[in-house]
Amino acid sequence: MVTGVLYGVGLGPGAPDLITLRAARLIEGAAVVAYPTLAGAASFARAIAADLIAPDAREIVMDVPMSVERAPAQAAYDAGAVQIAAALDAGQDVVCLCEGDPFFYGSFMYLFARLSGRYRVEIVPGVTSITACAARAGRPLVARNERLTVLPGPLPEEELRARIDGAESVVIMKVGRHLTKIRTVIADLGLTDMAVYVERATLPDEVVLPLADAPAAAPYFSMILLTKGADPWL
Repeated sequence: MVTGVLYGVGLGPGAPDLITLRAARLIEGAAVVAYPTLAGAASFARAIAADLIAPDAREIVMDVPMSVERAPAQAAYDAGAVQIAAALDAGQDVVCLCEGDPFFYGSFMYLFARLSGRYRVEIVPGVTSITACAARAGRPLVARNERLTVLPGPLPEEELRARIDGAESVVIMKVGRHLTKIRTVIADLGLTDMAVYVERATLPDEVVLPLADAPAAAPYFSMILLTKGADPWL
């Protein structure tokens, strides 16, 4: 039996004109498009690619509950994988939309784990939020033999402190409700003046500020860039 191909397509950080040419071509030609939503809200992934989706395309929506428990989200991906598999078995290609890059904190990884053993899967990389934030902040991240450390904001405070203290250049993602904790850790290490806060990079309501001037509350799509020492590219 000839089955369809599943495409995991990275959309970049939010600005539609940062979608790659390959991703745009696949989305425009897709008869079936899949994407996640969060707790019944409008899909950010779909919003990025909205102008490229054909009016008659079938849309598979995976509503992922907002919960710290893993089971409800896993169930949503299980259900989405069943619908995608049915389309693939019918010989239809499926283009799955993913914010940023599919294999960098991307939701597509959960579908890849469920379907890649049975179907042909192709990944189309996207511009990551890290490179987008660095570009918008005008902040080079690493040069020569420097190391870049990427940390998720939900890490426990002591682990964050230890990892930041032992790092050279640091990106802290998923800041959101963890902003106060992260600011405290960075301040305790005496690094506040070296940190930049970015939220909603590349979007019309983008914010780029020194961490000291950042707002009291941060959205999920926010990031802190921290570079230590002298600029090695000078």
